[in-house]
Order: sequence, then C-alpha cells, then structure tokens
Amino acid sequence: IYEVFKELTPISDMFTVAAAFGNVHGVYSPGNVKLEPKILSRAQEYISDKLGDDAPADKKPVSFVFHGGSGSDLDDIRESLGYGVIKMNIDTDTQWSYWEGIKNFENKYHDYLQTQIGNPEGPEKPNKKYYDPRECMRAGETATVERLEQSFADLRCQNILGLGEMGEATNVLESSVFGPRKGGLPV
Repeated sequence: IYEVFKELTPISDMFTVAAAFGNVHGVYSPGNVKLEPKILSRAQEYISDKLGDDAPADKKPVSFVFHGGSGSDLDDIRESLGYGVIKMNIDTDTQWSYWEGIKNFENKYHDYLQTQIGNPEGPEKPNKKYYDPRECMRAGETATVERLEQSFADLRCQNILGLGEMGEATNVLESSVFGPRKGGLPV
C-alpha cells in the first residue's frame, strides 16, 4: 500500500486505494468471508511512520475504498470507517435490491399480469397499468433507493453536509407546465 501511495502522491493527493482486507466481490453465506479491517489501520500506521512529520494529524494518509462491501457485517463496515474507508462498493446488493423490487411487484400484482383484460376486479377490467414495464422498473428503483439509504446509514454519511433532513422526493415533471403524472400504480 505504501508503494502505491508513494507513486500516486506526486501526481495528486486526490486518490483512493482499494486495499484487500479479506473482502471479496459477490455475496456469500455468513461466516464464509472473514474481514480484517485492522489491516487498514496497520497500513495507515506504517505509512504515517514513513512520512514522519509530514504525516497528517489524524494519521490517516490514505483514503480507502471498501471493495466487495455487499453482505458485510455492520461492525466490520463501521470499523473500516475508522481506518480511512471513504467509499464502499455494494454492486451485488444493489443488483439484488433491484431484482427483489421487480419480484415483489410481480408477486403483488400476479393476477393482474396474466392477461391484458380480466383480473380479480372483473373479467372486463383492463390491466395496462399493471403490465406497463415502467411500473415494475419503478418498483426495482424504489427498492434500490431503500438499499442505498441503508448503506448511507451504515456508512454514517447522512445529514453531514448541513443541508438538513431529506424531504420527500417529488416528480420534477409535476409542475404547472406539465401537470400531474398520469396513471401509474403505487409502488
């Protein structure tokens, strides 16, 4: 890690290092991956010692990326933050959350998704608003936003910019110009 730090620092101080500390990409059954965040702490100490008086006051000269964060234990995530992790990748978790949103949409509206006309409300009732692909995609997006919000909380990066509490999201197309959104199902 020190060699990477030494080579990149002259180019710019704005870089991150994806150091391995037991992390792997994908998701595995609990107990199959043993993270050792203290490796990051030891790297920070080593590099700070090498830098001597030029080391930052917090003794964290390296900003780390936590690759393979999906499925990681919250204690390991929080410990790694203390050792300089500033970013965590959770691609597998966001893929699953998107899929799960679509899967749950299909489960919820299954009987409306079998034909174009006819559903539990009556044989002549149309189903267009249910099989519109934008609806199940929206369910996937909503589930992914929920997963991201969990990550923001896990990473302690909510309400830190002085912007106040997050308000309810609104559709930017709903305005006096465009009018309200037409159709659509509650997700």
